[in-house]
Amino acid sequence: PTLPQMKFVLERKVAIVGVPFHGGQDKIGVDDGPAQLFKFGIGDQLKCLGWNVKEEMIPVADLKPKEDPSHGVLIGPRYVGAVTQALAKTVQTHVNEGNLVLTIGGDHSIAVGSIAGTFAVHPNACVIWVDAHADINTPESSQSGNLHGCPVAFLLGLATGVPGFEWLKPCLTSNRIVYVGLRDVDEGERKILRDNNIKVFTMKEVDRHGIGKVMDMALEHVNPNRDLPIHLSFDVDGLDPSVVPSTGTPVRGGLTFREGCYICELIAETGLLIGVDITEVNPKIGTEREIAVTLGVACSITRCALGETLI
Repeated sequence: PTLPQMKFVLERKVAIVGVPFHGGQDKIGVDDGPAQLFKFGIGDQLKCLGWNVKEEMIPVADLKPKEDPSHGVLIGPRYVGAVTQALAKTVQTHVNEGNLVLTIGGDHSIAVGSIAGTFAVHPNACVIWVDAHADINTPESSQSGNLHGCPVAFLLGLATGVPGFEWLKPCLTSNRIVYVGLRDVDEGERKILRDNNIKVFTMKEVDRHGIGKVMDMALEHVNPNRDLPIHLSFDVDGLDPSVVPSTGTPVRGGLTFREGCYICELIAETGLLIGVDITEVNPKIGTEREIAVTLGVACSITRCALGETLI
């Protein structure tokens, strides 16, 4: 396929950064997502699209602190903070070298690091967040204490004073993020979204308008002149569980496979993409077939984001 002209990426270079991390939630297995996606051939698939690929893995085990008591309800904050700090530095380096960065999780708490790394180089960037969940809980609003439900709050500066995150300076503003696919939002998060006037397209809007119109409106909101770098943060549970069964917090009534692909295709067409997160693939959940299907879908949406077209 003819790949779009990239405005912020040099020489069709992509750095794939695996983050084998499950510390933002309590289900073992999501840490195996990067290894399994590498094994499934995600790098070779991108090479076939014409990308120059380099792969690396963040050594998360080396970053685990000896002591990591909870902070209020928040579980393991120092570990999450250390991993996301290391990821932010890695992403920043790759973006500075002209790479598009594909970050593969791991749970969605890693987006604190990937997005902070992107914004360190492109502070005017915007974020399109595809997910069943808003992931904008604060230490005060979180009920589970799982930090994969909090990354957007950290990036916006709404979660402060948490040990392990001293390195993080708020880099995102509420007008530079848009959500697509939400359908399971905590009561506290609803208030945070309203109070900060954050644009949300729930599954109701997708049903009402169709994914084409929703994506036009989403881009118009965060990138009206189509000139800002885009970071796409894609939690696979934004897709319906019938499409991606091997994920830790499935919610029925989600995006179809084609709707997920269309989101990525449209963003690819802009030529503005600078970073992509693919998170919450858990190869320890489901049957062998369900795991293979989930890995295949994760690779498909990644290829679409990096320029694969139907004809």
